Amino acid sequence: MQKSIKVFLIDDDEDDFVIVKDYLSELNGSATFSLDWEPDFNRALDTVCTQQYNICLVDYRLGEKNGLDFIRSVRFRGCDTPLILLTGKGDKEIDYQAMRLGASDYLIKTEIDAGMLGRSIRYAINHSNSIKELNTKEEKYRSLFERSVDAIYMINKKCLFLDVNDSMMRLLGYSKSEFLEMNMKDIFQSDEQYRYYHDRLTKEGHLKDLEVHMVKKDGTDIICLINGIALNDNLGNTYGYQGIIHDLTMRKRAEEELLMAEKLTMTGQIARSMAHEVRNPLTNLNLALEQLREEVVDGDDTALYFDIIRRNADRIEQLITEMLKSSKPKQLNPEVRSINEVLDEALEMTEDRRKLRGIKLMKNFEENIPLVSLDKEQLKTAFLNVIINAIEAMKEQEGVLRVETTSNSESVLVCIADNGKGIPKEEIKKLFDPFFTGKKGGMGLGLTSTQNIINSHHARINVESKVGEGTAFKISFLKHFS
Repeated sequence: MQKSIKVFLIDDDEDDFVIVKDYLSELNGSATFSLDWEPDFNRALDTVCTQQYNICLVDYRLGEKNGLDFIRSVRFRGCDTPLILLTGKGDKEIDYQAMRLGASDYLIKTEIDAGMLGRSIRYAINHSNSIKELNTKEEKYRSLFERSVDAIYMINKKCLFLDVNDSMMRLLGYSKSEFLEMNMKDIFQSDEQYRYYHDRLTKEGHLKDLEVHMVKKDGTDIICLINGIALNDNLGNTYGYQGIIHDLTMRKRAEEELLMAEKLTMTGQIARSMAHEVRNPLTNLNLALEQLREEVVDGDDTALYFDIIRRNADRIEQLITEMLKSSKPKQLNPEVRSINEVLDEALEMTEDRRKLRGIKLMKNFEENIPLVSLDKEQLKTAFLNVIINAIEAMKEQEGVLRVETTSNSESVLVCIADNGKGIPKEEIKKLFDPFFTGKKGGMGLGLTSTQNIINSHHARINVESKVGEGTAFKISFLKHFS
């Protein structure tokens, strides 16, 4: 069955209509042609844009207006009918403008014959169909791109952003225009992780499920899984990379909180078991000691030994009490107040210790910082543990203690930093473990208790440290929304 091709001609010369009709009648093949003609510019514009034609032939000379004006008007109305421009003589500038405005082909009337016109029509229709198909696919993939829950990015070979979807903007807090002025390196927390990502992607052409730390526009650190794949042209040359970023922060937090809860439960079990096993004989020891004191004649050496036994018995009781407190879930008495006030009180309590060691305090608190729901006394204890650890980690007369508060759209942030000896990377993850300590004579329960208090406030605590440079404790609290 032959295919019918509807052709429309806009030309103010009826002779050209007759010539084109004759050419079309000479064409034999799998298609038949029907031809409509309109010499008036406006009526032709309305006809082409409202009726379904397979192809439109446009004469360049149309009285006061020309064929370029017609092509421009058709495309302005959103009509995608294929257009072929016909001119009386060749002009490269007209040819260029016609193609730029959306014409499919450009023919010189004096050089046209039936075969050339037929080929041009077939080319224009096939080209138009290909463009429509590409646009449909692009629209489909653009919809998937924009509606994806995960963040999707496109970068060029220099790792400059070419495009990002809405999820990428929400994840990191930048607008699209800001992204288009950025490099992929700008969103990585560390240069080391970026170099590894870049080397793997450029050398292997793909990257799967690499866990990295990224930084949002407001400075918040997030943990992500990043994937990437090379984009190649028809010749196999790489012109860019595309990938997906999946936010793992909430999952990682949940895993850490579960692990911490398990550790605290284990510590609590150990503490309760020790309290039961130790306190009973300790009580008997104290009773026997009192009985013995009454029966022994006092003497200088005897009193000294009694005092030593009493002090160490009290110390054992104190250690058991500390273990029980550090592992027990904190019952809060919350009130809405400024985090700056609690930090001020904690710093005041350590003032003598700072002065004794010659530690300089640099305090930078955000004015009118948003309020937080907190238990003042417990949180003060948590801050004290961190501040005292920072003071003891610094050299006398050289230490600088920095305490800062800031806020973003969701959180109030506290940073307590020192320029002390720092903590080895392999020890940072152990800091909050029960019984882990780097201090001589310490029990390793201070920071365990601190994290327990922080977790009870539904807050987050992270530690960043470099050996020889210092350590920073960063605590993030949720704002109180009244």
